[in-house]
Amino acid sequence: MPLRDLALGLAVIVIWALNIIVIKLGVAELPPLLLTTLRFALVAGLLVPFHPVARHQLPFLLLLSLTFGSLHFALLFIGLGQAEAGTGALLVQMGTPFATLLAVVFLKERLGPRRLTGLVLSFAGVAVLAGGPTLPAPLPTFLLLTSALGWAVSQLLIKRGPDVSPMALAGWVALFATPQVALGSWWFEQGQWQALAEAGWAGWGAVFYTAVMSSIVAYGLWYGLLRRHPVNRVVPLTLLMPVLAVLLGAALMGDSLGPHKLAGGGLVIAGLALIVLRLGPRRPAG
Repeated sequence: MPLRDLALGLAVIVIWALNIIVIKLGVAELPPLLLTTLRFALVAGLLVPFHPVARHQLPFLLLLSLTFGSLHFALLFIGLGQAEAGTGALLVQMGTPFATLLAVVFLKERLGPRRLTGLVLSFAGVAVLAGGPTLPAPLPTFLLLTSALGWAVSQLLIKRGPDVSPMALAGWVALFATPQVALGSWWFEQGQWQALAEAGWAGWGAVFYTAVMSSIVAYGLWYGLLRRHPVNRVVPLTLLMPVLAVLLGAALMGDSLGPHKLAGGGLVIAGLALIVLRLGPRRPAG
């Protein structure tokens, strides 16, 4: 990978790692479902007018808005409001093992000893995290793991669904998810108007960053890299994201770096590496 593209890939990882910190700051000023609603509305407003889709693709995008929009993003924002940034980032990374299991069950993919070992290490890492003081209470832990499951289900749907460009998918999923999450905010949260009136740079900055930087800029750069390079050269960069999120959580949010988090996080990342990295001899060029 040329140095320029490697730098772009690392920039995307930094944006996504900072996104965890930004969400933590945002939900301190805005209720999490309200913040998610505003984020979806901004993404939809910026993307939908410029990325039309065919009518027959709308049912698929509506279904994806339930799993990717409401299930993944809404629960992510709620869960991160009650968890340390680094621990939350590690739990959400369990989407990769979940997706692997779903592919084995529903797509009949072969698991193999390497990926099986990766699954065991990932779940062992969560078990180690559960034995330490940084794991959030059972409810936010469940929400973050369910958010990871929502991401995994969404990846399965995208793999089997119609071909939709990444930016069109992001925009239309956000459009369909906006009323769903807004209804959840109206039903479960209170003081939304007061929160909007009192929100400062952290709240409104979180809306902008999660929508524009994390969803549009970062994903735009990422899919550009995937178009130019083999997947197995690009995807391994994502292993740096939870590491950086843990370090940023410690540096910027005062999160602890105890032995349970370091050991459990190391096991999760080692498991992810075994799942996503393709080992073996390199094919000769040409």
